[in-house]
This record gives sequence, structure tokens and C-alpha cells, in this order.
Amino acid sequence: MRKSKLLMIIGPLFLLGLFVMPMWNITLEAPQYPEPLGMDIWINKIADHNPNDLKNINLMNHYVGMKEIPEHIGEFDIFPVVVVVMMALGLLIAFIGNYRWYLGWFILVALLGSVGMYDFYIWEYDYGHNLDPKAAIKFLDEDGNPMAYQPPLIGSKTILNFTAHSYPMMGAYMLFIGMLLSLAAFIVGLKEENQNQATL
Repeated sequence: MRKSKLLMIIGPLFLLGLFVMPMWNITLEAPQYPEPLGMDIWINKIADHNPNDLKNINLMNHYVGMKEIPEHIGEFDIFPVVVVVMMALGLLIAFIGNYRWYLGWFILVALLGSVGMYDFYIWEYDYGHNLDPKAAIKFLDEDGNPMAYQPPLIGSKTILNFTAHSYPMMGAYMLFIGMLLSLAAFIVGLKEENQNQATL
């Protein structure tokens, strides 16, 4: 079996990691909480990082007018299907396609991942900006407008006396590795073709 084909077989299988490990984590640190509060975002759910974290986050958010963090959103019904289809497509390409198709799979997964990140950003934006006007506590920014509480898409950000951290977790890294393997399969396939032509 050619090395390029083997890499392309292994690459899509890394997407299985999305079903057994969380993709993303958002953590809130504050002096009044000795242990940070966090939530892990999986491909099909939002879960506590530590016991009762979501309950405590929702309790804080209620006072400033933020929506409750749902355990389930519509995207969680779509994402698993997309991942399974892309994994099956990748394996199909590995067995019946040539190395040029490997690059196509990489580009398609990258585009779908970008759409997923944009959807995540939109969710964060709505979560941090769409506040209940009847909230018990209201904070204003320097311009006198209601303060927004949007966590960062990636990185760290200070929100009042909290520091919010947003970073990928192992599921996202598994996806990234699978994509890199498919790109490596394309590059190796290109070299293999050039070597074959050189021997003719």
C-alpha cells in the first residue's frame, strides 16, 4: 500500500476523537471562586467542566440578564452527522480516489470547520450582547451603553472581575491532526507520482 493512501486512511479516522473528547472549553476565573468555573463543548452537548459549573454560571448570568447556557442546541443534531459523512467520504476517497482528491477533502473539512467556528462566534455574540433589559444588575461601558459579556472566540479576555479563557480541547486537536494527515497524504502522493514519472 502506498504511503499516501495509508495516510489518507488514517486521517479521517482521527475525526472519531470528536465523539469521545470535548472540542472546546470556556473557563471563568474570579477571586470569589477558588476553583474556576468552566464548560466543555462537545460535538453534541455542553457539559460541566467540574460538577455544577453550568448551574453556577447560569446563576451569575441571570443577574446581569444573560440567557441560560443550554445543554443542547440545534447544531448538536447536525454536527455528528456532518462528521460521520466527512469521515466516510475521506475513507472512500482513500480507497478509490487519487491523491488530488485528498487535497479536496482537506479543503472541504477546513471550510466546514470555518463555518462551525463562525457559528460558534455568532452564538457567543448573541449570548454576550442580547441581554434582558429587566436584569437585576446592569453595568454600563465608558460610553454609557449596556456592557457586553461576550467571551473570546479564542484566547483570554477580562470581563468585569472575571477572566474568561476560550481554548480548543483534545477533540479539536484530533480534528486538526486528521486534516494535517490528509494534507500530508496529498504531498506524499504528489511526490510518489513524480517519482513514478521519473522512472519511466
